Amino acid sequence: MLNFELSSKTMISFYPGPSRTYDAIPDYVKDADKAGVLSVNHRSTECMALVKNTIQELRKKLSIPSSYTVLFTSSATECWEIIAQSLIKDQSIHLYNGAFGSKWFDYTKAIKPKALPDVFAGNHLLNPKELSYDVGDLICITQNETSNGTQVHNAIIRGIKRKNPHHLIAVDATSSLGGIELDFASADVWFASVQKCLGLPAGLALMICSPRAVKRAAQVGDITHYNSLINQVRMIKKFQTTHTPNVLGIYLLNRVIKSVASIRVIEKRIKHQASEYIKLINHIPSLSLLIDNHDVLSDTVITVKASEVVIKKIKLKAKKAGLLLGEGYGALNPTTFRIANFPALHKKEIKALKLFLEEINLYQTLRTKNNHQQL
Repeated sequence: MLNFELSSKTMISFYPGPSRTYDAIPDYVKDADKAGVLSVNHRSTECMALVKNTIQELRKKLSIPSSYTVLFTSSATECWEIIAQSLIKDQSIHLYNGAFGSKWFDYTKAIKPKALPDVFAGNHLLNPKELSYDVGDLICITQNETSNGTQVHNAIIRGIKRKNPHHLIAVDATSSLGGIELDFASADVWFASVQKCLGLPAGLALMICSPRAVKRAAQVGDITHYNSLINQVRMIKKFQTTHTPNVLGIYLLNRVIKSVASIRVIEKRIKHQASEYIKLINHIPSLSLLIDNHDVLSDTVITVKASEVVIKKIKLKAKKAGLLLGEGYGALNPTTFRIANFPALHKKEIKALKLFLEEINLYQTLRTKNNHQQL
């Protein structure tokens, strides 16, 4: 018998992935079991109907253009692989400022050695006028950098596309798809795992491709891999996949996407919550935002920095209060924590975190005042 212990269910998770899932997920799993979804044949008419309906609901709720092809993969990492194998003729260019953009570049370079990095600082606001490339045929952009809490806005992605009309644009939207409205027409490939803004368990990802991307895949002609884009597009026309998919994940996505509001309504709430977090953190003396340029701040991942001592104390206090803060990522681990600002979190849970941060602020203010009085 396995001997392990998971965190208490009473903990409120603000971890930016895997993240808090929607409350109804356990009930949806029971419904899936009763409906036979757990053992349904993935080539059956029932499964094809599920795939078809899920795609229709995604288009409606996320405003995905009808000309774009929606595919199901296992993870965003698999999407990196598909893009490298199926869409790069010669060379890709990777625009990034953090760990996940760097990982995408490294992963691609292992498959396509000519891949080029174009690294920019976390506080830097990209200017599309300065981003015209004479080399390469695909530009990779990390729309929301989960490691440092930055984002590349829709208008900038549109500008990069206008400056590079002969390049395909691929966008990693793992920590934003389902939380903010994305301008799908501004790029050719969008992909994201479901365990963040979509509020689902890990093990499923979406890949959304423009007609240009589908055409490029045909030109590259990669059919040697089971997950090649050519094969996936061919199969999805029948509402099937090249492999046995995560049918339960697709069913849960179907139920969730039907139950949530439209992306514009969700985005309004997420942006308001982000501004409230930012305002609060800016008033706590010992804390600050890792990124101080508000023009590049993420709406869905808030990254807070402080001294190692303060970060350690706050994370420990938060855990005792039933709040699980996101660890800092990689080299940023000792001096930062991250707050997932995802749609599945309840208003009362967000209020609990705000009250906790306000108490930290009050405690530090009183302590500073007492020290001054003693002096």
